[in-house]
Amino acid sequence: MNPNGAQQQTAAAVRPEVGLAFPTGFQWGAATAAYQIEGAAREDGRGPSIWDTFSSRPGAVLGGENGDVAVEHYRRYPQDVELMTDLGLTAYRFSVSWPRVQPDGSGQINQAGLDFYRRLVDELLDAGIEPWPTLYHWDLPQALEDAGGWPERDTAQRFADYAAHVHEALGDRVGNWMTVNEPWCAAFLGYASGEHAPGLKEPGAAMRAAHHLLLGHGLAVCAIREQRPHVRIGPAVNLYAISPASEAPEDHDAARRIDGLQNRLFLDALLHGRYPSDVLADVAGTGFADCVRDGDLAVISERIDLLGVNYYSRFTVSGLPGDATQAVSSPFSSDSPWVGSDFVRFVSTGQPVTGMGWDIDAPGLHEVLTRLHREYPAVPLYITENGAGYEDDLNGDDTVHDHERIAYIDAHLRACHEAIADGVPLRGYFTWSLLDNFEWSWGYSKRFGLVYVDYATQRRVFKDSATWYAKVIRQGGLPGHH
Repeated sequence: MNPNGAQQQTAAAVRPEVGLAFPTGFQWGAATAAYQIEGAAREDGRGPSIWDTFSSRPGAVLGGENGDVAVEHYRRYPQDVELMTDLGLTAYRFSVSWPRVQPDGSGQINQAGLDFYRRLVDELLDAGIEPWPTLYHWDLPQALEDAGGWPERDTAQRFADYAAHVHEALGDRVGNWMTVNEPWCAAFLGYASGEHAPGLKEPGAAMRAAHHLLLGHGLAVCAIREQRPHVRIGPAVNLYAISPASEAPEDHDAARRIDGLQNRLFLDALLHGRYPSDVLADVAGTGFADCVRDGDLAVISERIDLLGVNYYSRFTVSGLPGDATQAVSSPFSSDSPWVGSDFVRFVSTGQPVTGMGWDIDAPGLHEVLTRLHREYPAVPLYITENGAGYEDDLNGDDTVHDHERIAYIDAHLRACHEAIADGVPLRGYFTWSLLDNFEWSWGYSKRFGLVYVDYATQRRVFKDSATWYAKVIRQGGLPGHH
């Protein structure tokens, strides 16, 4: 599973139809998250999460939609694993719902909730698919939010306790674990811009949340390693390629600030054991430094065995007052998640965009991966999310012709292949997402799946992209030409 240098030699010579072959043992996966697919929000003892609360707030989610039913994966998981088998996936990344396992976020464990994940893991292993659980994908138990949520230090310890319980139940059959998913989003969209749960707009709280999410990650790594020293574990961070809109010093400073808060705040803490000094200066007014205690960064930078990279797009930014016609104001909401940089403008480059309005920039993925390899200690890397949301239509003959998604994934896989050729220790790729699902504050308006879900009937239909991806997996690579 960890191809060494000798195995890194690709097998192109053996597979002439594949111009770009990936290393032997490369993981081919797809990813999902509990609140987005499971449904069964009030079944078998599951407690409420911040997303149950947030999505019931008028205006919080497009169309007033929620994850109560989602795509019923809780009931339909055997059928969904069959879809994964048809795709040829070698790995499946899913998240464990904290309130399903521990309804109050501490104390009593709900065995019925844990049993669901035991059944899912068994089903995956029987199908020859490696399970990759993520312990936190944004569904904090509401009881913990009521006690202060991620801005409270205690939440990090509660997370480590919960992680140990889940690992105890599944660790004999699961070798790869992700701790927290996209702590940037959980902290800054949740507590600064308020467009994700819990919907607060408090920059200081967002900064504390970022620190405690990282601390929770480190404490969970320690707790799990105490049970099994040889488990493979790491976080998944969402990274962006970031460019200044011009050579103006103001634009370069804007790029430095956004890169600092989006990328380096997390990478430097995890892999260098420190927060970047320029970012600390940018956010000095928030009281961030006061929540960082002696020893915290040693815990946060506890050795990891893998790092998940979630990549979707590039940001092009300006620090100059600008022309409203070219601004994207922000790819997020008007209340800025960019603590200390809320004056920065996100500029449209005129590139093609996905249905989410995000620039399509595959070279940015190569840039992110080679930068990680160049500037940080070596750690096996996995693309744990990469994909494109569109408003797909099901045709009368039960087909979904999602050529734009195929082009998007193809281009990003080529960027991955190029990074591997440049020496980057990239070991696997998980596309987002296996299934169409609840897309957070966008509700069900955007579809990211390889598999189309008819939400009225829960029927699943392979899109063209699923058939295409299955062929890529089967061949272990891509044709040499576009």
